[in-house]
Amino acid sequence: MDTKEVKEEIERLRREVEEHSRRYYELDAPTISDFEYDKLIRRLQDLEDAHPEFLTPDSPTRRVGGRASEKFAPVVHEVPLESLQDVFSGEELQAFSQRVDGAVPGEKQYDVEPKIDGLSIAVEYRNGRFFRGATRGDGTTGEDVTENLKTVRSLPKVLTGAPERIIVRGEIYMSREVFEALNREREIREQPLLANPRNAAAGSMRQLDPAVTAERRLDLIVYNIQLSTERYETHAETLDALKSMGFDVVPYRLFDGIESCREQIRWIGEHRDSFPYEMDGAVIKLNSLAQRELLGSTAKAPRWAVAYKYPPEKKPGKVLDIAVQVGRTGVLTPKAILEPIRLAGTTVSAATLHNQDYIDSLDVRVGDTVWVQKAGEIIPQVVEVDKSLRPEGTVPYSLPAFCPVCGSPAVRDADGAAMRCTGAECPAQQLRTITHFASKDAMDIDGLGAALVENLVNAKLIATPADLYSLDAQSVAALDRMGQKSAENLMAAIEESKSRGLARLLAAFGIRQVGVSAGKVLARRYPDLDSLMAASLEELTEIGDIGPVTAKYIVDWFALDQSRHQIGLLRSAGVSFASAEVPTDSRFAGRTFVLTGTLEHYTRDQARTLIENCGGKVSSSVSKKTSYVVAGEAAGSKLTKAQSLGIPILSEPELEEMLR
Repeated sequence: MDTKEVKEEIERLRREVEEHSRRYYELDAPTISDFEYDKLIRRLQDLEDAHPEFLTPDSPTRRVGGRASEKFAPVVHEVPLESLQDVFSGEELQAFSQRVDGAVPGEKQYDVEPKIDGLSIAVEYRNGRFFRGATRGDGTTGEDVTENLKTVRSLPKVLTGAPERIIVRGEIYMSREVFEALNREREIREQPLLANPRNAAAGSMRQLDPAVTAERRLDLIVYNIQLSTERYETHAETLDALKSMGFDVVPYRLFDGIESCREQIRWIGEHRDSFPYEMDGAVIKLNSLAQRELLGSTAKAPRWAVAYKYPPEKKPGKVLDIAVQVGRTGVLTPKAILEPIRLAGTTVSAATLHNQDYIDSLDVRVGDTVWVQKAGEIIPQVVEVDKSLRPEGTVPYSLPAFCPVCGSPAVRDADGAAMRCTGAECPAQQLRTITHFASKDAMDIDGLGAALVENLVNAKLIATPADLYSLDAQSVAALDRMGQKSAENLMAAIEESKSRGLARLLAAFGIRQVGVSAGKVLARRYPDLDSLMAASLEELTEIGDIGPVTAKYIVDWFALDQSRHQIGLLRSAGVSFASAEVPTDSRFAGRTFVLTGTLEHYTRDQARTLIENCGGKVSSSVSKKTSYVVAGEAAGSKLTKAQSLGIPILSEPELEEMLR
């Protein structure tokens, strides 16, 4: 490349690295793997080293991590939280050793540890008691996350035999077990799935509400003393001291010379799936703290340590079949059934193919030889097809048009790539269907959450939402963590739900795009469920706020045998099909309200009902189409946006006056 091309390449790489850094450190939503990101940084570093005339102080190669969020108070680190220089091969590891030998002659001992993939944190203790915690941020300034840290299970609040003041560095992580359990629950609740444990941990620690962080069941593991009033001679001595104080400490082994470290690096890589946390490499550090002091640091990394990064392991395997799983939300997910291969320390016999678009983009067929990769994600995926090895007679693969579990039609989401089963009684969707039916925005059965639904299903007491109405208190009381009183309360809540009305019942059915708002629109138009079921597609399409796509979802759902069977069971159980949404007048017709802050005399749901009963619509977001914003105590960003758009602001008394 000529000079101009080098400069353009450096500028392009900086923009790309900046964007990926922002997504990783600030949004906790990366779009490339750590390995790919590290390679970009290395390429930029090499170009800057070769052309120092283009090096600038604000280059991402001269910074550590991301910028601290403005949502939290800033904390200036007394000792910078540096990042590590990455190495990707035995040759680069040897080059590191030679640089160390050149600066520090004599014998050396190295420590090798797993590199845990979480959120880097500094935790301070004074007089043995937890004082404060901060994220790494840009290495110099981090975010004060003290309140959230208090919810971390393995953070010791009081230390044993600690020095007067100590700051330790560690990693906040979410264990694989917790990650998988949270995603199972989120799937049942139709919430977006967490991408991977590292992003889940980082996002959880940056929650503004510590109660949300507490629900995520995070852990802390420490690996360094940043500052201490006690003196130590070796890194191993500090780790042993931290363990005796009560910390969960990173596992380590000591080796004489860099050559003897290689076997441990390989061992960690082969066994990384056996650790409770995700990891992306091994850390090699000088053990002597005096030798570390001689070596010092560069602008962003210590010279006495490196991180050996493992590449995403990729191996070929033969596709024996393509199977389709039906998830708890009805999504059909194809997976390649493989001849077993050994990958990242585990035996892999299946790999995800995501969806039909993914299959089409790679042209995966039964009989193909494919490359399978595990790149920091839990589930292996097919990333490439070796078409040179494709046998004759293979045919393109298409997902089935009917659910392989219950036989109901499978339809593609109008706004996405997913194929979804439409069956109201599909066994694969039991937990999701029943949990949704009982949820607050649907039939609002108090006390019936995902865990209890799973208990009831496992005990074979229920299989469909309608079965809830045939439960008896004695059977429920016999379940784990239940008793007679709890069972009676549940029976009362189930009985009460029978009279929720048409709008909530429609929301409970789980018809695509028919939630609480659409249910209320339909319940104002039709006096009961039978009238709605008799409505034509054209008639539904003409209803405001419904539209042709939602109308077709409704008509198609009512036409299914499973839906009609479920409706028949609910009718027999005595569930009301009548509408309770009778507008008192139409004074707010055509007007959209947004509620923000805390109202003194009404809950949000009560205020919503009052407005909707007068023909108005309540939205969750402010836009140019908003007619009024009703602002209560501690109104936030919605009020600010309304003011900037010039939208009329109503106080609670002003809303009451309009209602009168």
